[in-house]
Amino acid sequence: MKTAALAFALIGLLAAGQAYANEKLVSSSGCMTCHATDRKNIGPSFKDIAAKYRNDKGAEAMLVKKIRSGGSGVWGSVPMPPSAHVKEEDARAIVQWILAIK
Repeated sequence: MKTAALAFALIGLLAAGQAYANEKLVSSSGCMTCHATDRKNIGPSFKDIAAKYRNDKGAEAMLVKKIRSGGSGVWGSVPMPPSAHVKEEDARAIVQWILAIK
């Protein structure tokens, strides 16, 4: 019983650590210049993005591409500039963090 409780505690710590690392990645990648977690800024909130794409099976790949290539028209007339400096694996971690927001 103690082993199972310890395993669940470790899994929880690892998940929390990963979520924190991904949030730091979002901040260091420049995303927070135009986006906020729970309110519209220049672009939509991460919470709104998560709600829109949470059940879309192709969303992760599409959003990774959008981060790196930019885009426009989905959330209004302000275009999202490309962030080609963000490595694909980092963009994937950012998208996974965003899509996990409730």
